[in-house]
Amino acid sequence: MPDLTSTLDESSRAEIPELLDHLDTIVDALQAAGFTRLSDTEVDDAGIRIEQAIARLTYTGNQQIVEADQRDLPRKSGCRSVIDYMKHRLRMAYPGKRLKQTRTTATYPDATTGAPLEPIHRTLATAFAAGQVGSAHVHAVIDVLDQIPHAIDHDVQVAAERTIAEQAVTLTPDQITEAGARLLGYLDPDGTLTDDTDRQRRRQPYLHRQRADGTAKMSGSLTPELLARVSMFLAVWAKPGMNNPNDPDSPCGSIEDADPDAVAAAAERDDRSPAQLNHDALNALLKAVLEDGLLGKSHRGLPMQMIVKADVNDLIREAGYAVTATGTLIPITDLIPMAADAQPWLAVFKDATAVPLYFGRGKRLATREQRLVSFARPDCDTCSTPDCGVPATHVEMHHAQLDWGLGGLTEITDLAPACPKHNRMVGDQPGQYTTRMVRDGPDEGRATWQLNTEPGTPPNPERINRRPDIPRRFADHLKHVRDEIHGPEPAPDDTPRLQMRQIINLRNASDAEATLASLLLAAAYPRG
Repeated sequence: MPDLTSTLDESSRAEIPELLDHLDTIVDALQAAGFTRLSDTEVDDAGIRIEQAIARLTYTGNQQIVEADQRDLPRKSGCRSVIDYMKHRLRMAYPGKRLKQTRTTATYPDATTGAPLEPIHRTLATAFAAGQVGSAHVHAVIDVLDQIPHAIDHDVQVAAERTIAEQAVTLTPDQITEAGARLLGYLDPDGTLTDDTDRQRRRQPYLHRQRADGTAKMSGSLTPELLARVSMFLAVWAKPGMNNPNDPDSPCGSIEDADPDAVAAAAERDDRSPAQLNHDALNALLKAVLEDGLLGKSHRGLPMQMIVKADVNDLIREAGYAVTATGTLIPITDLIPMAADAQPWLAVFKDATAVPLYFGRGKRLATREQRLVSFARPDCDTCSTPDCGVPATHVEMHHAQLDWGLGGLTEITDLAPACPKHNRMVGDQPGQYTTRMVRDGPDEGRATWQLNTEPGTPPNPERINRRPDIPRRFADHLKHVRDEIHGPEPAPDDTPRLQMRQIINLRNASDAEATLASLLLAAAYPRG
């Protein structure tokens, strides 16, 4: 089969940069030429050949991923993993899927001899390298092959791979899925070969990324054990009339513990769909779990409760979004009723910069209160490393100004959030990071990360994680646009619409009670 790494000799390998320059030139020429002067047949043929070229280039790019991984380039470039390298350095949209594609169709070297090994799915790899199938076809074939029970003999699995890969050359991805279902039915017509090993391998409840409207999709496959528990739970919590957030008189919890007359009356008013009943039941269960403290006392130093950060101006306007320590955005209109029984904290910031008032303690590990104040800072929703999006619930407090072992202080002005992998990538060696805290200017109180280079090479620039700045930058642009169109807004009414229940002096916060359900930059209630 075509194998770029094994067929090119040393002189050809030395020409790869030049070949890539030629590729850029050819692509530039194709983009400039256009297709308007071609005949119908030529336009059609051009489309086919371009898609084949994209597939072949993707296969070739997968071999580059293998080589980069073998040379440890992800670590040398400051990435936590090969996935991060593909995402940030190679700027791939779906690195996880691409890596799975690479591991099953690319040629890897033998760990002992260095000789090239055959791809896991050789027939599919051959078609992919030739441009006969594209990425979508490859993923469709892999999805089918992943469903083959492990108990089926190896020779049967190899024959199945060849069969479905050959079919993929002429089928669409959807048709590959349909053909795969027929093949799986032939391999295991009675469904008797699937066992607990296969079921455990396929378990995968997955929470998708949050959409622009704040909702998110949840999908996945459940083991029979979890399915039995979920089904029983929904049978008693997801009944009409139960746990209805739109009905203040709706009973909460299990129908077995509710007043039958109240349930019947609420059911008459209930117009929710079965899916909405399931959603509200799950929401009610998790709310009860959080309120009862069943998750434990703390996680990475943060209270095991709903921790929410909101801008006081958004609370006053009752508009915009708040952000949780897990990185979830919550509309302010939803936050206010959620926080009705909350104990709010007010984080005070020096001159409206990201530096809070002094809150240091002379110990190596950051205190719970320091972690909460860190989360309150405008730029600390996630790991402070540029391009990293690990949320506050999964970070550690990094001594960014000076490492603890070198005499650094555990003071809030010297600490920055860092995920465990990036925290351990700080050091003085090439491929590691040097960090410091900015002491003045618009970025005061933020951590810079600088990737160390090899001796004799130009230094990399210091970088700051700018992703948390996006909402603020958008608000600034929106204000300027509105001022340009409508003129400056009139001064707001000074009458406060929110009553502060509690303000805690951060200098004495270590003495404060920290049973939090909502925090920082204020909250409360009721609407005025």
